[in-house]
Amino acid sequence: MAEKSKFYYPIKVRFVETDAQGHVFFGHYLTYFDVGLTEYMHAIGFSYQDLLAMGLDMFYVASDCQYQSRAYFDEVLHVHTCIGEIGNSSFTFQFAIYEKESDRLVTTGQIVAVVVDPKTQKPVRVPEELRRAVREYEEG
Repeated sequence: MAEKSKFYYPIKVRFVETDAQGHVFFGHYLTYFDVGLTEYMHAIGFSYQDLLAMGLDMFYVASDCQYQSRAYFDEVLHVHTCIGEIGNSSFTFQFAIYEKESDRLVTTGQIVAVVVDPKTQKPVRVPEELRRAVREYEEG
């Protein structure tokens, strides 16, 4: 996803997140994705805690990140997030991070999550409540 999604969450780059080259250390982008994912779930009205309350859990099973440009200390990044695909037991979060002031694309990526029964750790169907929350948020 290189385009901006409806939802974004701002993150200000902290000094500790930069490396000796002066830009954000590459591993931190997955943390930014996770923050965007968590806040997106809150925004659509179906949080991780809601999933747990249903007696379910989710595991991240895949992630990737494509680096487009560098981000630096004190820059504000907008972490655009959406669920791009919902399968039987999995759903894919898509991300595009833009620097606020310049609107420069910094990185894109995705995280694939699988809904599981926490007792068996086996995949189960993505709950209809999550499907509906995504549909209503994205179409509303």
